[in-house]
Amino acid sequence: MSRSILLAGFASAVIAGPAFGQSMDHSMHNMPGMTMPAKPAAKAAPKPTRKATAKPASKRKAPARQAASRRAQAQAPATDPHAGHDMGGMQGMDMGGQQSAPAANPHAGHDMSAMSGMDAPAGTPQDPHAGHDMSAMPGMAMAGDQGGAKVGTDLPPGNKPAPAPSDDHLADRFWGAKAMATSREDDLRREHGGMTYYQVLFNLAEYQARKGSDGYRWDGEAWVGGDIDRLWLKSEGEGGFGKSLDSAEVQALYSHALDPYWNLQAGVRYDIKPNPSRTYATVGIEGLAPYWFEVEGALFLSNKGEVLGRAEGYYDQRITNYFTLQPRVEANFSAQDVPETGTGSGLTDLEAGLRLRYEGRREFAPYIGVSWERQFGDTARYSRARGGDTGGFSFVAGVRTWF
Repeated sequence: MSRSILLAGFASAVIAGPAFGQSMDHSMHNMPGMTMPAKPAAKAAPKPTRKATAKPASKRKAPARQAASRRAQAQAPATDPHAGHDMGGMQGMDMGGQQSAPAANPHAGHDMSAMSGMDAPAGTPQDPHAGHDMSAMPGMAMAGDQGGAKVGTDLPPGNKPAPAPSDDHLADRFWGAKAMATSREDDLRREHGGMTYYQVLFNLAEYQARKGSDGYRWDGEAWVGGDIDRLWLKSEGEGGFGKSLDSAEVQALYSHALDPYWNLQAGVRYDIKPNPSRTYATVGIEGLAPYWFEVEGALFLSNKGEVLGRAEGYYDQRITNYFTLQPRVEANFSAQDVPETGTGSGLTDLEAGLRLRYEGRREFAPYIGVSWERQFGDTARYSRARGGDTGGFSFVAGVRTWF
């Protein structure tokens, strides 16, 4: 009898073990600061796992022990796996019974109707900035905003005149107004656009290897003055080695700027060769044409009443940082025949050349190239009568220099 009582007590202890373990699982109700909200109504307990069922003491007692275990689990309340955990501070975890402040929503006020699955009501126009509060952005004052007064570009345009420049100069207090006025009128103004400049340029200074005999040619100019008015000197000519000059002339011109690109020139021209010499009154124009063509045109009226004309131009085509290709053309005209100087009417001669120069230093740029010359009409006939050439090709080598 005593043995049966002992076995019954041992079986009861074994059966009560899982229920006691479940009641202690996550039980932290009595820990400080771990107050839980009211629990929902108890639900039916899930089917216990094999781990939660105690191993039967013997095969004969298994049915009775399993029945007792099911009765104990039915009487025990359902356990919460997060019982005792305070999750009220987590975003979106508003626990019942707690009066804590609602969590801030980072998307509050944003219109998400354009997102997939967030369809707006039919017929509602979509505003790309709907729901965005931009009243705090500079210059984005919203309707009804009671901000400060408008400033800067927020003000409407007006026509108020600019303030007058100040006539007070600090230097006048030390050196006197009269002395400083002279300085400002003379030195300062001269150094900011009223200075005197000058340049000497030999655009052509070359050796010509041509059929029959070698020769030389030059074409240069020099000027001095300011931005508007200048004095120009020009000279050009050619000849053969061991022979006299074929042609040579000098011009002295006054130049006045018509605009930033064109200059009107007038003066005198004197022909040293051919004989007899002539003196011409000269008027012309020189400047920079569109697309960076250097252009020059002039008319000449001699002291004998003869009228001549000239047009020339060239273009500097940069190939690399150091190599520049220059095509060049020059044409001369005459309004009448001048037998004394061997000049026929119409187009008297034409020269076209192509020169490639190396600008390691722009002030001194050697070049090589080819040149073609031809005389026309009565001018060619006069040359043949004197035993001269009427033109042809020549290879050239020279230097373009300026300072």
